[in-house]
Amino acid sequence: MAKKQTKQKSIEENLWESANKLRGSVEPSEYKHVVLSLIFLKYAYDRFMQRKNELIADGKGAFVDQPVFYNAKNVFYLNEISRWDYIMENAKQNDIAIKIDKALATVEKDNPTLRGALPSNYYSGLGLDRNKLAALLDVINDIDTLKDPENDLIGRVYEYFLAKFAIAEGKGKGEYYTPKTIVNLIAEMIEPYRGKIYDPCCGSGGMFVQSMKFIEAHHGNKKDISVYGQEYTNTTYKLAKMNLAIRGIANNLGEQAADTFHNDQHKDLKADFIMANPPFNQKSWRAENELVDDPRWKGYEVPPTGNANYGWILNIVSKMSANGMAGFLLANGALSGDGTELAIRRQLLKNHLVEAIVILPRNMFYSTDISVTLWILAGNRKARTVEQNGKTVKYRNRENEVLFIDLRQWGEPFEKKYIQFSKEQIAQIAENFHNWQREGYEQTYKDVPEYCYSATLEEIEAKGWSLVPSKYIEFKSRDEGVDFDTKMKELQTEMKDLLKQEEESRKELLNLFRELGYGLE
Repeated sequence: MAKKQTKQKSIEENLWESANKLRGSVEPSEYKHVVLSLIFLKYAYDRFMQRKNELIADGKGAFVDQPVFYNAKNVFYLNEISRWDYIMENAKQNDIAIKIDKALATVEKDNPTLRGALPSNYYSGLGLDRNKLAALLDVINDIDTLKDPENDLIGRVYEYFLAKFAIAEGKGKGEYYTPKTIVNLIAEMIEPYRGKIYDPCCGSGGMFVQSMKFIEAHHGNKKDISVYGQEYTNTTYKLAKMNLAIRGIANNLGEQAADTFHNDQHKDLKADFIMANPPFNQKSWRAENELVDDPRWKGYEVPPTGNANYGWILNIVSKMSANGMAGFLLANGALSGDGTELAIRRQLLKNHLVEAIVILPRNMFYSTDISVTLWILAGNRKARTVEQNGKTVKYRNRENEVLFIDLRQWGEPFEKKYIQFSKEQIAQIAENFHNWQREGYEQTYKDVPEYCYSATLEEIEAKGWSLVPSKYIEFKSRDEGVDFDTKMKELQTEMKDLLKQEEESRKELLNLFRELGYGLE
């Protein structure tokens, strides 16, 4: 008899099982920080040893203890007490948590680009069970972090853990993680080739990582992009710093974790590209007497206190350069809010800033199943010619139009219950958007029922300045051409067949019990 093969567990699954064993002493929301910092140390060590061996092979063995020879290749220099082999040698010792803290502190001290990126005196304060921590170290020790450098190991693990935490902590309580498929769509639409890129609520830095991958995929130069961001949660701020540092992405995330509204660390920034996924429908983000005269609202009404959606929009608008582009996510309610939100939305449209509104499918996020909206804003929507990554692109005047796109029926399933866009779908959506933007669009772009529609400002004003796509995109009646009498007869036949099958199954079950000597009469 052939032995049944068991499915090999993924790195994420193994890590989750090991981290989950710490449940007795660590809050669920802390797991990802515990694990990712250790993975960082393992990754840093693997890269350090790889570079050290290169130096020896090149006859430069005398320089293996010189940090400059590592930093020049975006490799972190590691003191002996920061190296993974030292940690594993002491994994079973009672003071292993203290040694991990010292390792992280030393790495940060020896590598200026890591300032503010790593946890400080973190592990020794968690009260971790020594044996369970040692077991977790063993699992991480088996990971070859250099096996597939393009597969974004930290990002994969972070995303997987967020999915688990969203379930463990309950919807709405966990952090929001922007799936790569959405970030890739935003990048393909706003095309961040060159200039300053900003994310006012950058989380673990996923927007920046995927932007750099966009540039690489389109054969651009990563050195042409400068990264600016801000993050409110201290541990997530450190994760972002670590996530970017590990990839050699220079960044300015502010001096510390801080609230973007109350402590804007990039007051004078004018960004060429803005990508963001702000907290949806954030309540009580300011008091009635706070931020009333904030310069970010200049030319608009002050955003309402009960929902931060329009506060985020105006923060983004204030940071856009004259020719800037922004792509950000909001809950669908922002498309049609009344009162102050309506007044701000009307002014945004009159200022010709709204380029496109894209409705996304449900179940794209781990922490919420709602459908959300991708807003695309542009600072200059007049006819102009732009040099873009070695190509000349001619844009037409779109000031009095807004493109509406409905993607609710797009996407493909993954991990059973979630939806993502395929690479081909992202390319198709972006191509349609760019065709609409550019000269000669009459030959390349067409309004398509149930997919897209280019609306004029006059049409939008007639609809009360609503940005709900279904008010503009044509939707065909599903009932047209349906012969209801025939349909009902088909359903009736199907129902009779199902009932007949159910009765036969019931008889077979009764006969089986009788044969076993258990009558049910």
